[in-house]
Amino acid sequence: MNTYISKLTSLFEENRNPELAIPMQNYMKNHFDFLGIKSPTRKELEKQFFQETGILKEPFQPSFIQQLWEKEEREYQYTALAYIEKSLKKLTADDLLLMEKLIITKSWWDTVDALAAKPVGKIAEKYPDVIESTIEPWAEHEDMWLRRTAILFQLKFKGKTDEERLYRIILKNNESKEFFIQKAIGWVLREYSKTNPQSVGTFIKNHQLAPLSVREGSKYID
Repeated sequence: MNTYISKLTSLFEENRNPELAIPMQNYMKNHFDFLGIKSPTRKELEKQFFQETGILKEPFQPSFIQQLWEKEEREYQYTALAYIEKSLKKLTADDLLLMEKLIITKSWWDTVDALAAKPVGKIAEKYPDVIESTIEPWAEHEDMWLRRTAILFQLKFKGKTDEERLYRIILKNNESKEFFIQKAIGWVLREYSKTNPQSVGTFIKNHQLAPLSVREGSKYID
């Protein structure tokens, strides 16, 4: 495992750009340090790393993700997300605990949204029992990012969306003053309106949602 980390670190350090790091850090409100590797370059380096190491042909490796999450610069967390996305078919219900740890650690929208819509959504779709036992209770968790995840995990479900559950989770968070909660409600309503605009329109009409949620959720509704 240390060989993988060393290999990736070497690739990234060779492409470190302190000048580019400054605007990247500013964009993320200076919550995180950056190496200064822009997304297209980072993706090429990730592709090289995956090809040269063959790690994607091996069983899913949570320890690799955890080590990347512990590293200081944000690009390492992005690579962890790329590895997770390429390993979605390997995930099991047991991996939901790992996703929860990632959501509440070094939390910001860039990692949380990717985790919510992809691995958490995939695990929920494949192992629906975890929705009631774990994911829906997140909707009332003290951690705002877990609440956002509970709102967003069905983001790409389209016709498979559990509408009753979606609206129930939204209403549990409807009075939140948090920007990221209000935005998530609007975002998930907007996405679901592409599948069922009448239902979303009726829901928005019949409930007192935050103006931000209404504005976002109504974008595709006549």
